[in-house]
Amino acid sequence: MKQLQRQRAPGRKDARAGAMLSGSIQSRGRALGLRCQAAVTTLSPTRAATALAPSTRLRPLGGVDNPLDMEKDVCNIISKYSPDYVKRRVLRGPGDAALVALRIAEITTRVGWFTATLYADRLLGHEDTPERVRLRAAELREMLTVLGPSFIKAGQVLANRPDIVREDYMNELCVLQDDVPPFPDTVAFSIMEDQLGRRLEEVFSSISERPVAAASLGQVYKAVLRDTGEEVAIKVQRPGVEPVILRDLYIFRTVCAGLFNALSRKRLGCDAQLIVDEFGEKLLEELDYTQEAKNIEEFERNFRDDPTVKIPWVRPDLCGPKMLVMEWIDGIRCTAPDTIRSSGVRVDEFIKCGVVSGLRQLLEFGLFHGDPHPGNIFCLRDGRIAYVDFGNVAQLSARNKAVLIDAVVHAVNEDYSAMAEDFIKLGFLAPGTDITPIVPALEKIWADSKGQQLSDFNFRTVTSKFNELVYQYPIRIPERYSLVIRSLLTQEGICMTLKPEFHFLEVAYPYIARRLLTDEDPALRERLFQVLFQDGKFQWKRLENLLALAKEGAAGGRASNGPDAAGGLDLSDTAKDALRVLLLDDRLRTQLMLALTEDNKLHINEVLNLLKLVQNDINPQKLVTEVVRDAPSLGRQLLLSWADRVLVS
Repeated sequence: MKQLQRQRAPGRKDARAGAMLSGSIQSRGRALGLRCQAAVTTLSPTRAATALAPSTRLRPLGGVDNPLDMEKDVCNIISKYSPDYVKRRVLRGPGDAALVALRIAEITTRVGWFTATLYADRLLGHEDTPERVRLRAAELREMLTVLGPSFIKAGQVLANRPDIVREDYMNELCVLQDDVPPFPDTVAFSIMEDQLGRRLEEVFSSISERPVAAASLGQVYKAVLRDTGEEVAIKVQRPGVEPVILRDLYIFRTVCAGLFNALSRKRLGCDAQLIVDEFGEKLLEELDYTQEAKNIEEFERNFRDDPTVKIPWVRPDLCGPKMLVMEWIDGIRCTAPDTIRSSGVRVDEFIKCGVVSGLRQLLEFGLFHGDPHPGNIFCLRDGRIAYVDFGNVAQLSARNKAVLIDAVVHAVNEDYSAMAEDFIKLGFLAPGTDITPIVPALEKIWADSKGQQLSDFNFRTVTSKFNELVYQYPIRIPERYSLVIRSLLTQEGICMTLKPEFHFLEVAYPYIARRLLTDEDPALRERLFQVLFQDGKFQWKRLENLLALAKEGAAGGRASNGPDAAGGLDLSDTAKDALRVLLLDDRLRTQLMLALTEDNKLHINEVLNLLKLVQNDINPQKLVTEVVRDAPSLGRQLLLSWADRVLVS
């Protein structure tokens, strides 16, 4: 570590100018009705310009103002991407067009040569021979690496897009790395000082002389804060990377996407430009370290009360568009599974922490880590899981989460027609697509998976079967769902390296069952009823299985975050809500009465089995207290319901 000595503080004139600029920015924010965070330090000219940049905005939560927002269901992650923004940044002067032309020539030369080799393979009949396919896939990976960060990131995205790339090429792209030689430390330190608006020694008492990690977009240093003595990681963006990426995005959209629009509409049901827009938006988000700092803060709020998950704190006052300062995580990366196993950590519990925290991101928060590869996940000495690198995160809107849950319910109920309709709602199929031939294909995939033992079921097998379906029908995987798939596959892979006999569903099922039974969300309760009824008949066995799975999840439930976190399953609220629904819903009352007397017999044994399962999970005193407390409200609803029926009759 290089020790830094404190230097003379900036002059009063500089500090006064910075304070005036900071005040101006804050007052402008108040005038616009925006929520501003006061700067702890004075702003540098670079950070000030960024703060005032009109290109960065919150997406509207109301109407939809462009096709990409509509495609993403108007999620509110901040993004400065738009085709016009990219064009303005790329074509600023007369010489910029020449730079674009040179870049097009370079891309055309390399891609053209690779395409020619593929064509030659076809002519010679070697197109599908395993040895030749492996060779060409490796050449593709090497070509993307040479073409730079935009193509490296594109390759990493394509590794999870079976709707675009064939599976044997995807496997090669999965190992695509963006490790590159670090750029000079003097340049990195200069960028830090520019972002801070101060000398490094005023902020840090020491800093590593060399980066501890380097990649195509930036590199990381370890330092110690002067004011608190805490260790931090400093991420600095590689100089000149943004103009190159913007130029490539402009070329992708105006040239490549234009050429392939017709094919994309026929094959995927959408314009190729939309795919480029999705990719460009996520890439520019990764380049904005201010946005990454906000992502970290949001993750920290989500997991603040979860004792099994560690999200590093961030210092927003020390962050800028090209610099991020966050807590240094001292743990074992999941790239070292042997070290984790020998550390004394209970591997089963650590795996459960990881699976449940991943599911909570998807199904509870709707904000999830888009790149949870082993290098971004740590095992702490106390068994907690820690995440780093929040540049690539994605959001699912409340509507999309609801449709995902619907898809799970339809899978449980084996309602394959409804599953195909869910594909349209999620954007996998274009509106108006004829789902008739897709329904039996979905049924076959699910039947094959369901017919296996739980120990044989894994996401990679199901994904492989789904990839075949993608090539047979006009299915497109939206960017956010390709990230969901990558997240699940990556986490499953990490768990299997730690414990080869690990089975994802053995951990995931209890969590989902517990949520269906205990979550206060009315939408989830409605889906619980959908699971329990099929063809108008009550499914006693499904309810028993859900209860058994939920109890199993709660028994090991350190990863739970709620009243059952201590290890018990509290179904008191569920019982209260069930009573309310029974009193208010004539149709459900009728269905339950029919269930109890189905096949001309009383199902006493089924009821007794359920009571045995839940006898220790319902608190009678709590249930009675809450029913009495809610009695006036319930009585009012009963009267209104009765009045409605009288008026209708």
